[in-house]
Amino acid sequence: MDKQKIYFPNLNGLRFIAAFLVIIHHIEQFKSLTGHENYWRLIPFIMVIGKLGVILFFVLSGFLITYLLLAEEKSFQTISVPKFYIRRMLRIWPLYFLVIGLAFFVLPHISLFTLPGFTQEVVQSNLIWKLLLYAVFFPNLVLSLLGVVPYASHTWSIGTEEQYYLVWPVAIKYVRKFRIGLMALIISGYLLFEYFLTTPYSGFIPYRHIVQAFWHTFNIDCMAIGGIFAILLFEGNPLLKYLQNRMLFYACLVLVSALMVKGVVFQHFHYETYALFFGIIILNFASNPRIGISMENPVLNYLGNISYGLYMYHPIGIMLAMYLAQASGFFTNWVLYPLSIALTIALAGASYRWYETYFLQFKHRFSKIISGADTKKAA
Repeated sequence: MDKQKIYFPNLNGLRFIAAFLVIIHHIEQFKSLTGHENYWRLIPFIMVIGKLGVILFFVLSGFLITYLLLAEEKSFQTISVPKFYIRRMLRIWPLYFLVIGLAFFVLPHISLFTLPGFTQEVVQSNLIWKLLLYAVFFPNLVLSLLGVVPYASHTWSIGTEEQYYLVWPVAIKYVRKFRIGLMALIISGYLLFEYFLTTPYSGFIPYRHIVQAFWHTFNIDCMAIGGIFAILLFEGNPLLKYLQNRMLFYACLVLVSALMVKGVVFQHFHYETYALFFGIIILNFASNPRIGISMENPVLNYLGNISYGLYMYHPIGIMLAMYLAQASGFFTNWVLYPLSIALTIALAGASYRWYETYFLQFKHRFSKIISGADTKKAA
């Protein structure tokens, strides 16, 4: 049977926006760490957009991965879990391990990349344990147990994605009925355990504070929210009549933008509330031609294609920009922000063309469903 092609418009643009939010967050954080004038902890917007950019990535991932798995099942009567794992390995592992190698063995030896308090000795303390946890995709545990590793700690979200990939195709494959119920169970189970960890009844759990810190980064519930919208779309659920609505889309877009600008933090269900807004926005961008907004253009499509590299390389790009801005005597936001973004794009673009593409070319051998940018290559 021929391979099926699936392409959702506008998702590349959303990927870039997610990466852009993280970059802004970390520019101010790096300015704070290096003693430069900054807005870190001064502007609520700066403080919330980093994690919310990652949450947007998570909801996108939950939406797209769930839909593609359902499409594979429908077209080929089954889901190949091993091939799914191989596809994810080819996409994620090469760049992940390259950045981890740079963070531990190259950048600590270059003075301009040394952050205050993070000398080579600090970075490489507990080296075996750090490398082991990074190798088995538990970077979020490194943060909890062993502290920050500059240029590698932001990969905590890659660890969360990998943990999600490990269980998701199995869950979708073997739970054929009540999949919305499965998503609801994942969300409620996550939230209940999160609440339980804050109560005295969880005191018997060894290293509870570490488990709690890890759980705070294991946002599989937000991925499940993305999965719900994918299932509704795939099944043509009657709720789509209300969700694929231009006015609802604009209301969510304006409201979530205002909440982020104000730096609003919800006391309860903080990330889940934003994830719900993101899910409605993603659904409409992907499947509702009546919204009147399009992010389908060559620039945003390219930036979306390299968004994984933008996320992985941006701390290096920021530090390079800070060094060049200071050396030139023009250390202002008008110079630092464009330079950080430009250098990050250059690094990510070069990596995608001359490194990642080598591994990505093998994905087709293990793909029954061709999606995203690959649909245009296969056309």
